[in-house]
Amino acid sequence: MRVDYATLSKTVAALTVGETDPIALMATVACEVHQSDDRFDWTGFYRVVAPELLKIGPYQGGHGCLTIPFSHGVCGAAARSGAVQLVADVEAFADHIACSSSTRSELVLPVRDGAGRLIGVFDIDSDLPSAFTEQDAEALTAILDRVFGQVGTG
Repeated sequence: MRVDYATLSKTVAALTVGETDPIALMATVACEVHQSDDRFDWTGFYRVVAPELLKIGPYQGGHGCLTIPFSHGVCGAAARSGAVQLVADVEAFADHIACSSSTRSELVLPVRDGAGRLIGVFDIDSDLPSAFTEQDAEALTAILDRVFGQVGTG
């Protein structure tokens, strides 16, 4: 099954309307995105908990790494640069952190609150090579911006 981003966006919007707690929002987004597409084997958040440090947040799938410094891995690169990381082959990504040996490709998106502060990254892993597209990155970025834009503005 491939994700229908229009439906996913509406579902997530309906489930998160008025919610401003970032952990509740992360849990809901991780669950809905994970179940929306067979390509998504691990779907979750790493939260900024200290300068240059990510810690695991709500996720779906097998275990994840507990902490990731901004200086390491695909998640660290997304946090460090503030840019989407679309990795077709994790083995070819220098400094990839193998939280799961089955991961072949990865999509990591920076997550910002309504004030523009980086609050974490959204990480999706796939056991398939080249599983993600620019369309995935754009659609998921739009969903994240809509959901987390209501955090930190009040």
